Amino acid sequence: MTAGKTHAQFRPRNLTAARIIVTGASGFLGSHLCRSLIKEGAEIHAVSRGRRDSEADSIRWWQGDMADGASARSLLQAIKPDAIFHLSGLATAHPERELVLPTFNSLLVSTVNLLTAATDVGCRRLILAASLTEPPQDGSDITPSSPYAAAKWASGAYARMFHKLYNFPVVMVRPFMTYGPRQDERKLIPHVILSLLKHQAPTLSSGRQEIDWVYIDDVIDGFLAAASAPDIEGQTIDLGSGVLVPIRVVVGQIVELMDTEVAPLFNALPDRPAEPVRVAEMSAADAKLGWKPRTPLRTGLAHTIDWYRERLHSTSH
Repeated sequence: MTAGKTHAQFRPRNLTAARIIVTGASGFLGSHLCRSLIKEGAEIHAVSRGRRDSEADSIRWWQGDMADGASARSLLQAIKPDAIFHLSGLATAHPERELVLPTFNSLLVSTVNLLTAATDVGCRRLILAASLTEPPQDGSDITPSSPYAAAKWASGAYARMFHKLYNFPVVMVRPFMTYGPRQDERKLIPHVILSLLKHQAPTLSSGRQEIDWVYIDDVIDGFLAAASAPDIEGQTIDLGSGVLVPIRVVVGQIVELMDTEVAPLFNALPDRPAEPVRVAEMSAADAKLGWKPRTPLRTGLAHTIDWYRERLHSTSH
């Protein structure tokens, strides 16, 4: 085994005063995670490629690009984190060739740089966000469906290698189709909700694809549990519902909850080719993290509708 820093296990769940780096802190998952870490009493160091002012709510912002190895190492040496949540990177499952290099650099290169720097500088645990678009490890067809899926898949392979060869304490957490407040308006559920709030028909694909949906608050609980659960280093843990629900059914529930007569336009857009259908494997999250989703789909959709309705109302005044 290659020599490196000695890494103490990160436990228990109490994160009070823990020094934590969050990459991708301004994104959907990252912003919710930071809010929860504030409640936990953690010392949060958020990383962004653009300059941001540190906030009065216990978040200190650092400017840095994890795709730059020197920048990653410099940040870790300055912060000396107890734990790292690596959530940053270009998140799009489109198959266009123009996305190969951007996803390679923002996802794979950044992950390898962070793993290398954290192994040298020292860190109790790195929690890496995996993706449901990655080919399953036990599948017969392991061809990724997009540049994003390929970069995430390779990132997980490097993470497992760092754990096995260098004893680095990394954990991969795979959230399934996460939805909720503050999600990018171009994503499916916000697009449908905002279109209906504006009395416009949302344009959609066939809606036949079956998806494992999970509410953002439940996902964040899973990430927090993964920061401190014992004896899970080197493992990949799914966070989902364990149930597949077609897009058409979800859109139908949104229409019903919003009590609108506006009809969504299905088949207005093409389905993505080779879109994977995958359901979360639930036993590891329960056994290793003591985690199960608590928010029923209909309840999560109602919370999400309320948030976007209030946001649209506040911005129109």
